[in-house]
Amino acid sequence: MIDFPGKGELIRRLDEAVDGDCSKAITDCVRDTLCELVDAGTVTLPEVVYEAPGEKYARRELHRDKEKGYSIMAMTWGPGQGTPVHDHSGMWCVEAVWAGQIEIVQYELLEESGDMARLEPRTTTRAGVGSAGSLIPPHEYHTICNPDDREVAVTVHIYAGKMNRCCVFAQESGNWYRRQERTLSLDAA
Repeated sequence: MIDFPGKGELIRRLDEAVDGDCSKAITDCVRDTLCELVDAGTVTLPEVVYEAPGEKYARRELHRDKEKGYSIMAMTWGPGQGTPVHDHSGMWCVEAVWAGQIEIVQYELLEESGDMARLEPRTTTRAGVGSAGSLIPPHEYHTICNPDDREVAVTVHIYAGKMNRCCVFAQESGNWYRRQERTLSLDAA
């Protein structure tokens, strides 16, 4: 795992925030914690997370808590880079913007039939530095992208567990998407 100034404080605060058994209460506490830490400048992410990735966005694991189960990921988004519609494998997640801006489109799952899902876009949010949001199953379907065509964006994601797979959804016709399981990899730190 990567060491960086403020990592100990981040972990201490997250350890407190993830105590409990209500996903809504946990994600509210994690979101508030991340917003406070960004605003106070308490955490200085390692320089590597600001390096523009190549063809796709970069995923770097900053910490995985073996006792409480959560993981901390930094994602680096080059200009215009983003994800397809995807889920979080049934895990809650809190995403905070550390640099630049991101755009999130949330989708609602309306119907399933085999490997097909009918998804409808619901909200589009553009978020800047210090903003954070949460995804709680079953409302976990979304896209995320860096809408800027010049600047890199950096986000920090706190997942309920190790996020090493998800389902992505490729649009087939109208609001029908084909579900495909994807194994996620990490980029070098």
